[in-house]
Amino acid sequence: MAEVRLGNVSKSFGSTPAVVDMDLTIAHGEFLVLLGPTGAGKTTTLRLIAGLEAPDQGDIEIDGRSVTRETPAQRDVAMVFQQYSLYPHLSVRDNLAFPLRSPILRTPEAEIRRKVQQVAETLQIAHKLDNKATALSGGEMQRVSIGRALVRDPAIYLMDEPLSSLDAKLRADLRVELKRIQAELGATLLYVTHDQTEAMTMATRIGVLDEGRLVQIGTPREIYENPVSLYVAGRLGQPRINVLPAGVFPAAPKGADRIALRPEHIRIGAGQPAQVVRVEHLGDQTRLHLSLQGHALITLADPHTALAAGDALSVEPANALYFDATGARIP
Repeated sequence: MAEVRLGNVSKSFGSTPAVVDMDLTIAHGEFLVLLGPTGAGKTTTLRLIAGLEAPDQGDIEIDGRSVTRETPAQRDVAMVFQQYSLYPHLSVRDNLAFPLRSPILRTPEAEIRRKVQQVAETLQIAHKLDNKATALSGGEMQRVSIGRALVRDPAIYLMDEPLSSLDAKLRADLRVELKRIQAELGATLLYVTHDQTEAMTMATRIGVLDEGRLVQIGTPREIYENPVSLYVAGRLGQPRINVLPAGVFPAAPKGADRIALRPEHIRIGAGQPAQVVRVEHLGDQTRLHLSLQGHALITLADPHTALAAGDALSVEPANALYFDATGARIP
């Protein structure tokens, strides 16, 4: 596995910028997640590293070597796409073995058998090795797709939202498996997603993208607790962070235009009067939907709270974040 570095990389499609002045280092053995909505530049960044797109400016290094002029095959990367990309006429065994049989790798057949069996057992599809790809479920096909990358020993694994088409339970299972596999292999892995849960649960670090720009990078906890902008604050957290005019509560700092509060950072029992609009009982927690001076607010309460719609209470911030009119964080 290798360190990967992007230096001042930009890419546009016509007049539309996709990646803008990106400086990014993915450390050896790191699980880095790029997080952002559709159009943020996530997939383009992957394709630039893989060599499927050429940058308009800047340099890309893998293991200290500039690869900007190298072909995808020369770069030694393994990519997993959102769709399964399997050969339907081949068995699972042959789909997994296919990358190892390329003329570039020239892997001996005994080694191919060993690696295929090892990866199949890791992904819990060893009992499906002789099945045709078309006989698999969607989750099994995606496991094979991931396995085709894992049989390699590339400089970096690139994964483009590989779990997004799976059902919720399978996504949760594969999140755990991918993180475990990456840790066991000591693999350098770049994963892109719009799903905050995937980012929070798997990443060593998260890079948040906004219209092609890398606006913040840090550990999941750093991004969650210390966002540099209102945009970043809104990318993590479920329920979403509450955003209200700064004057709703007293003592806002100079220049503050909006106050942002995580649901768990609101104290009940003192402060400004509010009214309960709706109560959601979710077993391990209760969410209160409140109205505060005409503004919607969500906070958390004891799972066994007796509060009901129409009840009056008071709330105050416990750990507020303030932002100016441009959305920049006010320390």
